[in-house]
Amino acid sequence: MVEILAMASVIAPVTSGVVQVVKQATQINNRYLPAVATVLGMGLGAAAYFLDAELGLRVWAGGVSGLAAVGLFELGKQTVDKE
Repeated sequence: MVEILAMASVIAPVTSGVVQVVKQATQINNRYLPAVATVLGMGLGAAAYFLDAELGLRVWAGGVSGLAAVGLFELGKQTVDKE
């Protein structure tokens, strides 16, 4: 479990950036962004060969990173909106 969380913390910033690029490049509805982030995170996790782990662990870490990226973005957005 610690391995998955450590890998997710490496993949999450990249996932967040890719989701923002997808959001700017397409007219996707905002309610679908968590699903898009999860799928993109899983793909990025699968492609992260530099992480020394099995494919299944990398995909799980990518999914967690996608959800974490959405949560982090929403937390930052709510903090900025309140000020």
